[in-house]
Amino acid sequence: MDQGLIDQIYECSFFPEIWPAVLDRLAEVTEARGAEFVVLSPDKMRWRASASLVDSMKMMASGGWMARCERVVRMRTARRAGFMTDLDLYTEEEMAADPFYRDLLWNCGLGWGAGTLVALPTGETLILSVERDRGRGPVEPETVQVLDGLRPHLARSALMSARLRLEQARAVSETLGLIGLASLVFEERGKVHVQWRARDRISLKDADANKLFQAAVATMSMEETVSVRSFAVRDGAKNAALVAHVLPIRGNARDIFARCTGVLVLTQVTAPQAPPVELVQSLFDLTPAEARVARGIATGDTLDEIAAGSSVSRNTVRTHVRGVLQKTGCRRQAEVVALLGGIMVPAG
Repeated sequence: MDQGLIDQIYECSFFPEIWPAVLDRLAEVTEARGAEFVVLSPDKMRWRASASLVDSMKMMASGGWMARCERVVRMRTARRAGFMTDLDLYTEEEMAADPFYRDLLWNCGLGWGAGTLVALPTGETLILSVERDRGRGPVEPETVQVLDGLRPHLARSALMSARLRLEQARAVSETLGLIGLASLVFEERGKVHVQWRARDRISLKDADANKLFQAAVATMSMEETVSVRSFAVRDGAKNAALVAHVLPIRGNARDIFARCTGVLVLTQVTAPQAPPVELVQSLFDLTPAEARVARGIATGDTLDEIAAGSSVSRNTVRTHVRGVLQKTGCRRQAEVVALLGGIMVPAG
């Protein structure tokens, strides 16, 4: 994994104007014409794109294409915790009959790509995609694997940019307060620059969450280490009340936060339209296999049933269960069920 690219991705959290350059790097890695991310909410669409895709994105936005795009609907229906190619979603005959491809992408010389859908805790939907020239051919499985490795970093940074409403990100500390994100900026030893408690250190009342936070802080200053973590912070009743994101401060963002190493952001779990398992997957960096296992656990399936449904061995499922427990900060499968239940919004 390109650590320089990952650092630049996190730099976008605080300098969203450099997103186009990062998306260009992503396009270069995937041999695409360009890359883009779109944040969809019920009343608006916000986006950033490589310079090479700006004209087509303007056409998409002005023509209302995203609101009626069948590709987005199919991505939601697939519920895959990773990037999907056009051929994962369509046959070539279906693409030829779809106005989104026939009248928009193909007219722009595009037509092959890969994208992923991330349910944000804000209730919005994030779409990340790379778009290739039609003559280049479909995106290969090995390229999808690279994209899946970058997906958690892209999602976290885009989430931060989205919550800062992109244009306001330079005034980070003021904007965080305006949008209601509880946040603290800390040094590499966990020292914060506000009066907080003894020796200006922060700790979380949730013991399990605090262990994960302290572990993230301990490795945050290591440039070569991807130490970002996201985890649940539970209330006294052990319900998932918040999700903590620990983001590194990289590149030019250090000009804003002198001598600082990272930012802790706390987001309330309020996503009335977000699929609960996809939300947990995007927050906790579950792999696609781990996400399927988490979904099975949440619906009450046994390990044997999950193994049979995925055509893998019971031991493989056990391995994925251990990954789910570690990444969600849970100790037992019952806690995973409780965690997912705490994120779900009751029917009605």
